Amino acid sequence: MEKNLDFDTVINRKDTLSLKFDFAKRRGLPPDVLPLWVADMDFKTSSYVLEALQDVVNHGVFGYSETLTPYYEVVRDYFLRKYNYDFSEREMLKSPGVVFAISVAVKALTEKGDAIMIQQPVYYPFSEVITDNNRKLIDNTLVYNPEKNRYYIDFEDFENKIISHNVKMFLLCNPHNPVSRVWSKEELIKLGEICLKHNVLVLSDEIHQDFTFVGKHHIFASLKPEFENITLTCTSPSKTFNLAGLQTAHVFIKNATIRRKFCHEYNASGYSQLNVMGLVATIAAYKFGNEWFNGVFKYIKSNVEFIKNYVETHLPKIKMITHEATYLVWLDFRGLGLTSAQLEDAIIYKSKLWLDSGKIFGKSGEGFQRINAACPRKTLEEAMERLKVYFQ
Repeated sequence: MEKNLDFDTVINRKDTLSLKFDFAKRRGLPPDVLPLWVADMDFKTSSYVLEALQDVVNHGVFGYSETLTPYYEVVRDYFLRKYNYDFSEREMLKSPGVVFAISVAVKALTEKGDAIMIQQPVYYPFSEVITDNNRKLIDNTLVYNPEKNRYYIDFEDFENKIISHNVKMFLLCNPHNPVSRVWSKEELIKLGEICLKHNVLVLSDEIHQDFTFVGKHHIFASLKPEFENITLTCTSPSKTFNLAGLQTAHVFIKNATIRRKFCHEYNASGYSQLNVMGLVATIAAYKFGNEWFNGVFKYIKSNVEFIKNYVETHLPKIKMITHEATYLVWLDFRGLGLTSAQLEDAIIYKSKLWLDSGKIFGKSGEGFQRINAACPRKTLEEAMERLKVYFQ
């Protein structure tokens, strides 16, 4: 029986080497800011995961580790059960993280100077991986519709930029972080058809797939056999089960040529086996973590509703973008008429909150803030009250 279903208790994460809680001063922020930025949860993970990790600790030997077929079978069973998506053992590769896998793919499958497409505002490491590897960043900016309060894809711009810049790869965020869109089957097929037409490879980051609150998550590669042939699908148990610090991710690659190039570049990086704790945690989470996940899913959904109601009731000049997926909420502060610098100053030094500034997600993110809802309600209430003091 699952033992960790208490999501209300505030756990003190300070002095635990926590990126979220222990690095404000080092990053030039006041030490008393309340952090709701980086995408991890403030909840204990499944008790099944903790018990599996404790067994490793009790064993006491932390040597080199590798996976055998049963590990693959656990991951495969999870994706078959939740998404009816299948893959062979050789088509499932491991990585210490999704961003690392994206970097490997960029270096393996494109050349310096090649154009790579993203859709800003988007998870900021996308742009960093492109520019840091001397590739050309092309932005098919998402279009915000104020009447419907959600974002849409400009397909004409998408195709025109692929043609005019000779785009070689497209980084798809599915579902989208930070605007929380759950892309429909029709939208994904339309993107895929354009990429097929112009020989564009697709890397689909689906790390937030399990936190789909509206509609249904579609694994991009599953929608057409032709899509599987041009796609690298990146996933991880890290968001779903709060295991980010254990650094385990998977990359599904059906195309043998693409897979061979990826593996060559991966090996060239010098990285080999993943850490044993991440591997053991993945097995336990995917096999036994369903009850825990159902509990945290329900809790976070309620937190998102709380933010929506609070903003609408107490913060009329701020707008919450319609939330469909992820535990990261996208807030629009543009109605306040503040510059980016003024908004940052107000959030950090007046409200004493550490959120993710929208500008790091691209120019189209300026005037927005991303707030993490994966925390106890008491923490969220405190954050909202801090915003109310200054922004109501």
